[in-house]
Amino acid sequence: MKQIKLFITDIDGVWTDGGMYYDNTGNEWKKFNTADSAGVLFLELLGIPTAIITGEDTEIVRRRAEKLNIKYLFMGVKDKVKVARELCERLSISFSNVAYIGDAINDLSLLQIVGLSAAPANAPKYIKEHVQWNINVKGGDGAFAAFVEEYLQQSDQLDETIKKYQEETNRFRQ
Repeated sequence: MKQIKLFITDIDGVWTDGGMYYDNTGNEWKKFNTADSAGVLFLELLGIPTAIITGEDTEIVRRRAEKLNIKYLFMGVKDKVKVARELCERLSISFSNVAYIGDAINDLSLLQIVGLSAAPANAPKYIKEHVQWNINVKGGDGAFAAFVEEYLQQSDQLDETIKKYQEETNRFRQ
């Protein structure tokens, strides 16, 4: 199992069901699943940063990233590989140390060059056949968290991470 030093995620179709909801006044709505926050928390406990790279540019995504203290947020991105390469250079890591989950055609190039790639259960077949892991959870149902948990399980870090979380939680209760 490769050592992952950065998890990158798409948003629409991974953290959401991919739907775009609008009310009569033009306000856009997205539904996030709180399960994905556990993935961010687990990575934070291990010192592995999370980055969001999305083609969308909305206040909704910005607010979600802020709430979860995600430091690396890139919105309105046309070339995800270029942005990921710049972030890797900034963090002094290679693509082989990056995990990425995406679900659409604009994710394909990045999915093909990272060390660990995944797609949620509802991704199209042409994406699923180019990733290493097909996550058995749909986008919007906690797919990001499931990806992180699978990585932690496969790399024998899940129990340690849960223990770390419990120790942190107990420390704040005292």
